[in-house]
Amino acid sequence: MSKKLTRRDVDYSKWYNELVVQADLAENSAVRGCMVIKPYGYAIWEKMQAALDKMFKETGHQNAYFPLFVPKSLFEAEEKNAEGFAKECAIVTHYRLKTDPKDKTKLVVDEDAKLEEELVVRPTSEAIIWNTYKGWIQSYRDLPILINQWANVVRWEMRTRLFLRTAEFLWQEGHTAHATKEEALAETKQMNDIYAEFAEKFMAIPVVKGKKTESEKFAGAEETYCIEALMQDGKALQAGTSHFLGQNFAKAFDVKYASKEGGLEYVWATSWGVSTRLMGALIMTHSDDKGLVLPPKLAPNQVVIVPIYRSEEQLEEVSKVARKLETDLREAGVSVKFDNRDTHKPGWKFAQYELQGVPVRLAIGPKDIEKGTVELARRDNLTKSFVQQDEVVEKVKAIMVEIQNNLYQKALDFRESNTTEVDTFEEFKKILKEKPGFISAHWDGTDETEQKIKELTKASIRCIPFDAEKEEGKCVLTGKPSSQRVLFAKAY
Repeated sequence: MSKKLTRRDVDYSKWYNELVVQADLAENSAVRGCMVIKPYGYAIWEKMQAALDKMFKETGHQNAYFPLFVPKSLFEAEEKNAEGFAKECAIVTHYRLKTDPKDKTKLVVDEDAKLEEELVVRPTSEAIIWNTYKGWIQSYRDLPILINQWANVVRWEMRTRLFLRTAEFLWQEGHTAHATKEEALAETKQMNDIYAEFAEKFMAIPVVKGKKTESEKFAGAEETYCIEALMQDGKALQAGTSHFLGQNFAKAFDVKYASKEGGLEYVWATSWGVSTRLMGALIMTHSDDKGLVLPPKLAPNQVVIVPIYRSEEQLEEVSKVARKLETDLREAGVSVKFDNRDTHKPGWKFAQYELQGVPVRLAIGPKDIEKGTVELARRDNLTKSFVQQDEVVEKVKAIMVEIQNNLYQKALDFRESNTTEVDTFEEFKKILKEKPGFISAHWDGTDETEQKIKELTKASIRCIPFDAEKEEGKCVLTGKPSSQRVLFAKAY
């Protein structure tokens, strides 16, 4: 049995780290800064992947795959992008090792196997993809190109945390090419909307849609849109980004198309992505001191059935009912696991499935067989009730919808009660210290002010919300005029 989790109010960071490991989601690997995603954690990621992939394909996108390695000259072609990622790049310089002449038990780099051109291990794929698009695009008839890839990327991080920040992580990255600026902007907005819909409908996480400031936008983008979520410790987490790249990459890689009118035009571009960081968002939004709390739409097992018995005869009797329920639930579209292992006692199983956030647990023993009932335990509110066996399927289906909605509402209520409007810098600092969360405040629109606030408080502008009303005011730091409030927070 796993040891008791550290309470969130004692040490939130320690609680998170312990939960990821004890719930069997992931662990640190032998490679510093990299993680092993374990089967249970990967099963959640697969559910996320499947839902997003369906949404992408429904909007006309196709999946492809591009190389892990990017020639350094291609990576350097778009200067802002190269500069933005330069400090995080891993570089391949040689392609062979050899036995050390001084110590035959060791391998050393073979200096005769030096690459003619160094290769960057992709931190993002714009460079290799736009170099490829150059050969795909000649005419307006070739546009739009709507491509997504599911891949891994490497961004060398010094301080890492499982799922939230690792040197290698899994993600999807969309890269699209368009004939007009309007089409590309519409695509950028559409994909940000899809991320928001996924976060709210599947992850049960309310998000704020908005635009990043100049200093926070993606390196090489004209504009970056984002979705921002609030975690239980009052810190914000960027849950997804969508970038309008303008013609920057088309110009860097000379990607032009022949227009209907016969002229040559540069292509307009977007890119967008979410990563396994969403796993961190899922954990930190819903989970409690007992373990994971998973929304039914993303739970690997929505229901687990645990038999209670003292003898083989009782197990056989209970199993007949359990197997029937398992079949009926599966036919109703519910993912279910019947845990009849004899290596662990029911109490251990109850604690384990509570830790792993299984939305509904059904327990069946000899007394339940007599009464024609099962015990139903809900993970979201920790309540138990007895349900007639012939009502289980309908009851479970209704409860799945209830849990999904309850988790979203609880997270929304938390965000609303932890979003505060302030008008002075004294208030700003006081709220940040006493009641962390989103702070809605006026900002004068300059990089200097944004950086100064970050320097003084460690809070950054998370986004300029799309739904923020225009409202004349004075910058919280400088007192200069401002036309709307923006959202500040400390962030992951």
